[in-house]
Amino acid sequence: MDRFEGRCWLDWWANSSTLLGSVEVAIVIAAVTGGWEADGRLVSESDEDREAFAFLCELNPVFTLRFEDESVVAVTVHPTDGHCRFSLTEYTGPVQRSVVNRIAL
Repeated sequence: MDRFEGRCWLDWWANSSTLLGSVEVAIVIAAVTGGWEADGRLVSESDEDREAFAFLCELNPVFTLRFEDESVVAVTVHPTDGHCRFSLTEYTGPVQRSVVNRIAL
């Protein structure tokens, strides 16, 4: 496969049993020397979806990219264009990662 273009989902998991968010995305993945590169955009243009996606990216940009056949790969999301567009890189860090978020009241 030199190129994949289609719809997928970016899932943000709090732990192995709690899915906190999922957004449908249109992506293009291309084979390059030594790996792959991917770019995409949110399918939904609603402010609510974009804000939820932005919040999760800022909390921790590691998502699970889920394809229609339910295969998955861990990725790091690099948002651009007001969180409407993004690039992806393969996540190669530890399976368990801590997330620290403080809300000023």
